[in-house]
Amino acid sequence: MEDIEHRTIEVNGINMHVAEKGQGPIVLFLHGFPELWYSWRHQILSLSSQGYHAVAPDLRGYGDTDAPPSVTSYTCFHIVGDLVALIDSLGVDQVFLVAHDWGAVIGWYLCLFRPDKIKAYVCLSVPYLPRNPKVKTVDGMRALHGDDYYICRFQEPGKMEAEFAKVGVASVLKNILTTRKTGPPILSKGEFGTGFNPDVTETLPSWLIEDELAYFVSKFEKTGFTGGLNYYRNLNLNWELTAAWTGAKINVPVKFITGELDMVYTTSRTKDYIHGGGFKEYVPNLEEVIVQKGVAHFNNQEAAEEISNHIYDFIRKF
Repeated sequence: MEDIEHRTIEVNGINMHVAEKGQGPIVLFLHGFPELWYSWRHQILSLSSQGYHAVAPDLRGYGDTDAPPSVTSYTCFHIVGDLVALIDSLGVDQVFLVAHDWGAVIGWYLCLFRPDKIKAYVCLSVPYLPRNPKVKTVDGMRALHGDDYYICRFQEPGKMEAEFAKVGVASVLKNILTTRKTGPPILSKGEFGTGFNPDVTETLPSWLIEDELAYFVSKFEKTGFTGGLNYYRNLNLNWELTAAWTGAKINVPVKFITGELDMVYTTSRTKDYIHGGGFKEYVPNLEEVIVQKGVAHFNNQEAAEEISNHIYDFIRKF
C-alpha cells in the first residue's frame, strides 16, 4: 500500500483526494457507501501491475475529499461534475470505469450524461435502473418495502447520524461491511439495532483484517457519515432533475458482476430484471453478467482477486 501515491486535485469547486498507482490507460474506480478509495486497494495494486494507471478518489463527502455542508450539494450532477473534472485533470479523453454500490449508481449517470468519457464500464452490484416517470425514487421504494427500508430511514438529515453515533463508528462499519443478510435491508424503528447484519461475529472475515477496518474507522471518525448519507437524500431530487433522460439507454460496453448473496441482487424483482431481458434492453451493450457463488455485497473486497481478474479480462479487449 505504501507504493500507492496520494494527491489532492481541485475539481468542480471542491478539493478531491485521489489515490493512484501505475502507468498506462486510466482505470477510474468509484467506491460506495460507507466506503473510501481504500475499498479498491487490491484492484489498484493488481491493475497497476498489468499496465494500467489505477485512479481511485474519495468521492464528494468522503474521506479526505471536501464535504460541502448543503444536502443539495450531492445531486448526481454535482458528483458527475466532479468526475468529469477529474478525468479532464488527468489529461485524457476517456477512461475505463469500475464502480460499486453508490459508485455504480454514479457510474451509470456518468455513462448516461458523458458516454464520450468512458471506454467501457465494469459495474459491481447495482444494475442500471431506468427512471420511472410516474413515481419518485424514494416514494417507489417506500411503497415496495415500507417506511423502515434503510433508504427511507436515511432520508431525514441528522436522524440516522444520531442512531449511528449511539453504536459508534467501528460498530456501524463492521456491521455493514461484513453483512451476508440477503434481501432488502430493514432497520429497526428509531434505532440502528442489529442494523444490516443480525449475525455480527467477534472475529472479522478472512478478507477484512483489523488494520483494514481500522483505516475505514479512522476516516469516518473524522468525517462522520453525513456526506455519504446525503447521496440517498438526493434520490428524489435526482429523479426530478433527470426527467429529460426518461427512456434513455446506456450505450457504453458493460460487464456486470454481483455476488449471489448481495443485498441488492436478492431484493425483489432485481434478479428478474437482470436475467429476464430488462437490463439488456436499457444497456444494449451489456456484454456479460457474472454472479459470484457464495459472495455478498462487498465483492470487490471479499473476492478481490477474482474481481481484479474480471476487470482485466474485460478492459484488455478495448
